[in-house]
Amino acid sequence: MIGPETIGPDLDTALLLCAAALATAKGLGALVSVAVVDGGGNLVAFVRMDAAEIAGPTLAVDKAYTAVAHRVATDVLGALAAPGGPLQGLASAAGGRYICFGGGKPLWADGRVVGGVGVSGGTVEQDVACATAAADRWPYAAPADSAS
Repeated sequence: MIGPETIGPDLDTALLLCAAALATAKGLGALVSVAVVDGGGNLVAFVRMDAAEIAGPTLAVDKAYTAVAHRVATDVLGALAAPGGPLQGLASAAGGRYICFGGGKPLWADGRVVGGVGVSGGTVEQDVACATAAADRWPYAAPADSAS
């Protein structure tokens, strides 16, 4: 949980979020990788399902990082970064680390982003569903005006 000694999810909470994403993936028949990061984008927990795609681990971590860095879900960011959008070209910034398609969600507490979850390996819709399941297990609510 959140406390004065932490800036985001602790390991136990991060593993609960991973478990929620995995349960959803199993229900959808998807093979995914799941990452949970703290408010600085540092990895707290990571899991990869057997036979999940090889690009999934990197993408899951980067989706979580992107959600923290931009304080928005990566599918929302994707619309902003599309050709003609106000953030066009964002995907090529930061050495290509910013992921601008679904599967990353910020984690909020006390009106600030304190972590993120990223899921990769299924379809975009499956990744979003799994990331949403994980974020829904987070015990704090996002502000009403956030695009989480």
